[in-house]
Amino acid sequence: MKNTDTAGLEKEFQDRIDRGEIIEPKDWMPERYRKQLIRMMSQHAHSEVVGMLPEGNWITRAPSLRRKAVLLAKVQDEAGHGLYIYSAAETLGADRKDLLAEFLSGRAKYSSIFNYPTLTWADMGAIGWLVDGAAIINQTALAKCSYGPYARAMIRICKEENFHHKQGYEILSTLMKGSLPQRAMAQDAVNRWWWPSLMMFGPQDANSPNSEELLRWKVKKYSNDELRQRFIDRTVPQAEHIGLSFPDPLLKWNEKRRHYDFGKINWEEFFNVINGRGPCNRERMKARKKADEDGLWVRLAAEAYAAKHPNLN
Repeated sequence: MKNTDTAGLEKEFQDRIDRGEIIEPKDWMPERYRKQLIRMMSQHAHSEVVGMLPEGNWITRAPSLRRKAVLLAKVQDEAGHGLYIYSAAETLGADRKDLLAEFLSGRAKYSSIFNYPTLTWADMGAIGWLVDGAAIINQTALAKCSYGPYARAMIRICKEENFHHKQGYEILSTLMKGSLPQRAMAQDAVNRWWWPSLMMFGPQDANSPNSEELLRWKVKKYSNDELRQRFIDRTVPQAEHIGLSFPDPLLKWNEKRRHYDFGKINWEEFFNVINGRGPCNRERMKARKKADEDGLWVRLAAEAYAAKHPNLN
């Protein structure tokens, strides 16, 4: 039987959530709420860090100095996003070393989207437009979530993600004004990234084990399917404007629903990728483990310096 005091605290907590109040680190919260937030934020932070890899692959091969500078700045932004979210997770008592250890051991997940290869320059456009576009849909909702530090981190991240989204769209728009091979390259990239982008919102609501709880606590404001529909409705007109199409013969406007209908997502592929069987899972983890090992001397030096100069902390 649940302790009466705990039950009372949980009811008071839920009442605060229902009133739309923001929960801060020093406030009482159910242990399950804390653990769910740490799980969610750590996966989000891991995704930002892994997300540097597909685009970092093209920094040295960008077609111009301007493109190189913009892509370099974008990759740097992703590292910063990971830092913001790791810091938010630490307000809940999580240790960043533990979070990273879980990630590097494979126990913690990250977004499935980053386990696909970047084959051409047009992929930089598709990632910026589709992947970051999907992230913006997710993150603008999280900017209104019930946990203050996470919500505030999202506000800054969303501002930067909007630049990334525009950058990606501009790349594809430029290619679509170019030669026939350039237009074909843009369309090929969109064909490959469309379905994985739809998977970014997570499984269908009926198969999402955490959604009901997160929605009740207003960590999530909308269901996976609602966010996915919102992304499709916003993105299809943008594609039509520059002459791109999507690889879905069932994609069409439904006048009665006032939304786009779309085809069936390959959920078997989604679960294969998040369980380590995607095209680039091993490559991504190998790169992150190498970065962790190569950076060990820097961390040790920083810790030694901090120990020697405690007043600087």
